[in-house]
Amino acid sequence: MDARTWRIPVSRIIAGVGGGNPLTSVPGTATRPTTDRVKEALFSRLESLAVIDDARVLDLYAGSGSLGIESASRGARTVDLVEFDAKASDVCQRNADLVNQLLGGKRVSVHRSKVESFLERAGDADRWDLVFLDPPYPLDEPALSAVLEKLAPYLDDAAVVVVERSSRSPEPVWPEALECFADKKYGETKLWFAEPA
Repeated sequence: MDARTWRIPVSRIIAGVGGGNPLTSVPGTATRPTTDRVKEALFSRLESLAVIDDARVLDLYAGSGSLGIESASRGARTVDLVEFDAKASDVCQRNADLVNQLLGGKRVSVHRSKVESFLERAGDADRWDLVFLDPPYPLDEPALSAVLEKLAPYLDDAAVVVVERSSRSPEPVWPEALECFADKKYGETKLWFAEPA
């Protein structure tokens, strides 16, 4: 593909304190940013569920951190962005610095870590109200199910978990501690929403 004609889609903070500000994107094709259309629909749904304001948010496989950053802009109390890839982690930090500056304090933290290792290090005090998982397509279903199993003990009773996958992917295999309550397809993207069982 001609490098002059291929461009990384520009992502932005859609609403809240940082609304309209552009976000840095991860260079290359290893990550696929959530489109603004999907992000807008997702956050409209989350606001109707009243889970963003004052939430403790965890963004796993964060990529550029755009979902966690959007949550912070819209009133989340704290946001943890977990990303192992060095380039993506650096982009997460740049975007976190932007929103933290706009919010006038450190609400967003970046953790350069494998998702499994991060969850294995979580302690009794760690609890999240809203969790995003947008794993790379090569991550197979048993590996995703294992991550959901590790995540379940750290969810608040009223937590919402959002899994983003290719629309061609099967529904995640949910651990006993989680149950799916909705799903929605947007072109090539499908979202599943789950809550503690």
